[in-house]
Amino acid sequence: MNNVLQDLALQQNRRTFLRHGSAGLGSLALGLMLSDSARAGQGLVGRPDEDNRWTGVLDKLHYPQKIKRVIHLYMAGGPSHLETLDYKPKLAEMNNQPMPKSFTEGQQIAQLQGQRGNLKCLGPQHPFTASGKSGQMISDVLPHIQSIADDICIVRSMETAQINHDPAHTLMNTGSIIGGRPSMGSWLLYGLGSECNDLPGYVVLTSVGGGQSQPIASRQWHSGFLPSRFQGVEFRSKGDPVLYVKNPAGVDSRRQRDIIDAVRSMNELGNESLQDPELLTRIAQYELAFKMQMSVPQLVDIQDEPEHILEMYGTRGGDGSFASNCLLARRLAERGVRFIQLYHRGWDHHGGIQKGIEVTAKLVDQASAALVKDLKQRGMLDDTLVIWGGEFGRTPMAQGSGRDHHIKGFSLWMAGGGIKPGISYGNTDELGYASVENVCQVHDLHATMLHQFGVDHRRLTYRFQGRDFRLTDVHGKVLSELLT
Repeated sequence: MNNVLQDLALQQNRRTFLRHGSAGLGSLALGLMLSDSARAGQGLVGRPDEDNRWTGVLDKLHYPQKIKRVIHLYMAGGPSHLETLDYKPKLAEMNNQPMPKSFTEGQQIAQLQGQRGNLKCLGPQHPFTASGKSGQMISDVLPHIQSIADDICIVRSMETAQINHDPAHTLMNTGSIIGGRPSMGSWLLYGLGSECNDLPGYVVLTSVGGGQSQPIASRQWHSGFLPSRFQGVEFRSKGDPVLYVKNPAGVDSRRQRDIIDAVRSMNELGNESLQDPELLTRIAQYELAFKMQMSVPQLVDIQDEPEHILEMYGTRGGDGSFASNCLLARRLAERGVRFIQLYHRGWDHHGGIQKGIEVTAKLVDQASAALVKDLKQRGMLDDTLVIWGGEFGRTPMAQGSGRDHHIKGFSLWMAGGGIKPGISYGNTDELGYASVENVCQVHDLHATMLHQFGVDHRRLTYRFQGRDFRLTDVHGKVLSELLT
């Protein structure tokens, strides 16, 4: 026996020790990562149901739930608040006069940085009209949105921290300027789960037109460090929304089901030993893809839409337009999709803003208002939050015939979802440069959205790399003055 032990001891040379030791350390690291994953959302329950539909980690909501879904009409490129939602007669009076240095001195300016000594005011390029019984001042380039003035709440005191497009999108979508964080739609799916079995719980659609079509990276709807089952799914605006949604020739649904079952069995075997959340994601996504082969063609077949609805939106559907996407958004909402995001990439007007804003507004105005009216007449607006706005605003100072990026003040509007209708909240100064009354940060918008879902933004967390993360990080306040 002693000889055997001596032989074993001799075999444990330096190379063997390192090989075995590294394997042990690797196992330990894997175990720690898995335990981090298992501890995510401590004290909460989150699991797929029998249909592999994620039910969310929140077993109990923190507040009464007011909304079931969000439709985010994202005006990408930075729409000018001064030509849309923020009426500034003093700026009109000072058109082409020097911009007072007291406004801009020491402030961050984008491309106008080198022209500080020659900054001129640029008056609003379109008139405003007191709209609806509420008398909210809305630009004449948005006549259809003027018609829903009594249904919307205009926030005129937004601020952001990022002056260039991509990081500003990242902050608006994820609550952080650091890439790799989960998007707000992913947080909602993680916390609350999905209400539909045969469509993704988070869908993204894009359209272009009217100005510079700034690129939108898919990381804006990514799940970050959350499991990938929570990331947004981009639907194409023309043709089949999802590639390969139809079976190839010779493959029927029964054979497709056999393939799905075989792949599922292999993934389940792998997960028994690895306990990898991404394997569970793969199982769920194969199942969802199979169901989408039936649900997606029905979703985009708008033959059942009455003629007056098509006329209200201004589309026959399937043409890649923002109007078509708005109609599709309503159909997605009806089917239980939790978070729907429509990007219109056409609001970056560094030059020619007078005509440019008119063209871009015409592409989105009618359908934006139609969506609110349509949801309202179907009884869906009460539990749907519609948000309309971009990543930042534009400068009161001229950039030739346009306006530069601006972070100190911009506007958006919200409708439905327990938001007070027919009111304006907050204000910028008399020239529209900086938010000065009821200043609203991006984190406040996120906190308010989560509150309407019944979620305390401070308590929806995910443990990653030894730290609890949340959508609002260490910031955010609920805008209670806006709530009914």
